[in-house]
Amino acid sequence: MLFLEYPKCSTCQKAKKWLDSHNIEYTDRHIVEDNPSYDELKEWFEKSGLPLKKFFNTSGLLYKEMKLKDKLPTMSEEEQLKLLATNGMLVKRPLLVDGEKVLVGFKEVEWEENID
Repeated sequence: MLFLEYPKCSTCQKAKKWLDSHNIEYTDRHIVEDNPSYDELKEWFEKSGLPLKKFFNTSGLLYKEMKLKDKLPTMSEEEQLKLLATNGMLVKRPLLVDGEKVLVGFKEVEWEENID
């Protein structure tokens, strides 16, 4: 199981505590120092079944500075994935990848239902 996080992110810290309290083993990865690649993002997006917009950190400063709210609707899926691969701060976190399952963000109920 791969856990992608930004250590200063309070939601990531909560998610990590949840994993630890449930004795779930995972590999920790700093989302900025080791940004997800285009290929990883494409695979995770396809497995998640979520709209691509869910992979963007819409509350982040970079997202707002780049005015992505207005730009994303006109961008192709490939352009959006390439953009996400340029900077980990654009990616919604935490991301939990376990085989065929991909969870974006931390919602305790969702994690309890999807992690065995």
